[in-house]
Amino acid sequence: MMQRRSLLKGVLAGSGLALSPFGAALAHEPTPQEVFADPNAPVLGNPEGDVTVVEYFDFQCAYCKRDYPMVRDVVAKDGNVRLVMKDWPIFGEVSVYAAQAVQGAAALGEYDTALNALMTAQGRLTHERIETLLTSAGLDFDAIAEAVKANEKKISDLLDRNYHQAEAFQFNGTPSYVIGRMVYPGVLDRIMLESAIAEARSAG
Repeated sequence: MMQRRSLLKGVLAGSGLALSPFGAALAHEPTPQEVFADPNAPVLGNPEGDVTVVEYFDFQCAYCKRDYPMVRDVVAKDGNVRLVMKDWPIFGEVSVYAAQAVQGAAALGEYDTALNALMTAQGRLTHERIETLLTSAGLDFDAIAEAVKANEKKISDLLDRNYHQAEAFQFNGTPSYVIGRMVYPGVLDRIMLESAIAEARSAG
């Protein structure tokens, strides 16, 4: 297990509702392409959807995990929304480990399975529990570890980009969202999320 874990090293560089227009007063302003269409960021929901919801989250964020089923339900019921879950592991090394493991699963075509396994798990995560949860979901952790090793730079660069985007948006924590041209730093309930999607759709 320790050998596998050594493949999942920390790689992050530099390691109420408030909303503002996308691109307003941002340091190192990310482009819409970088935020909404990063080629290495897995896409859930409808890949051809007319609205993209980007959520910056941490696998150990209680609010992210509490609201995860609601976010997935809103996206599924709408049917025309792209959902991009951007790992922003701000709760320490275990969060980085979880993000890397799930991105390793993504390289194997198992992103949704791995994401669900960790986001629906109750209680604190540890290295051992992450492995157990992913294995219990039917995934091969040895294969995940090898995928992380094979894609280490790709995963590292993705997490780095996510980190710097969240920093540029001046987010204070998780969850935080970018939907359409608006930035939503903080928790969104169902009504707020549906309204944000509707607003982005009407704005084109």
